[in-house]
Amino acid sequence: MTGTTTTTSTTSATLADPTDPADRTAARAGERVARTGPARGLVNLPYLAIELRRVLRNRRTVVFTLAMPPVFFLLFGTVGDYQTQRAGYGNVTAWVMVSMALYGALLATTNGGASVSVERAQGWTRQLRLTPLRPATYVTTKVLVAMILALASMVITTVVGLASGADAPVGRLVAALVVGWVGSAVFAAFGLFMGYLLPSENVMQVLGPVLALLSFAGGLFMPLGDGVFATVARFMPTYGLAELTRAPIGGDFSWWAVVNVVVWGAVFVWGAAWRFRRDTARV
Repeated sequence: MTGTTTTTSTTSATLADPTDPADRTAARAGERVARTGPARGLVNLPYLAIELRRVLRNRRTVVFTLAMPPVFFLLFGTVGDYQTQRAGYGNVTAWVMVSMALYGALLATTNGGASVSVERAQGWTRQLRLTPLRPATYVTTKVLVAMILALASMVITTVVGLASGADAPVGRLVAALVVGWVGSAVFAAFGLFMGYLLPSENVMQVLGPVLALLSFAGGLFMPLGDGVFATVARFMPTYGLAELTRAPIGGDFSWWAVVNVVVWGAVFVWGAAWRFRRDTARV
């Protein structure tokens, strides 16, 4: 216990900037973890609660994951006669709303995974290893926070969409959102993999445009139609999840979309685990 107390004091004393609210919050997280002792499972609830509060205090994260998707929906989903045109079991506005809700979930999960690299560069992950917190618990907490933020983004976009004329059967709409939310966990692994792979000072600037490009290329923002573009899109990591998410409201279901999600998910998880093991082996 004495060793733990000493470690906690050392953690607080080596903060990069004691006046920074984020650093102070991080220090409190480490102290809370040290007090609660080693976690027997993968989830440490005090650490999870503090991480969630810390993320919600980050204005950039809130703007990009919670505000931008509904704004994009209002720009692209309510134009012309989209509210009266039919698309599957709903109108075109509902089709765009589901797509933008999925995009918000992908932003949240990718950003959550990539934040690991920033904390690694700041030395925070090394300090956490001096506490009883297990590395697997740290990664699990990051994924859970990202999934909670993804759910919040989807709910906000859906509420805005329904208030703006989106129309689809409730059961099918809920099924589409559940599929999108669960499937977005694949991109938490993608963010974690890229976070470990890319330089920490550039990871956020790189992942934003990359995710937008993948969303366009994978048909998340517009129908693919036929031709070369549609053929190339089938191999994009966003293609399978977009197809499966829109299937309940009238999109085309295909086993190729399932294979797409499984294969890309395996690649991202393998990459994240590979880089995670190399990072933990440095200590």
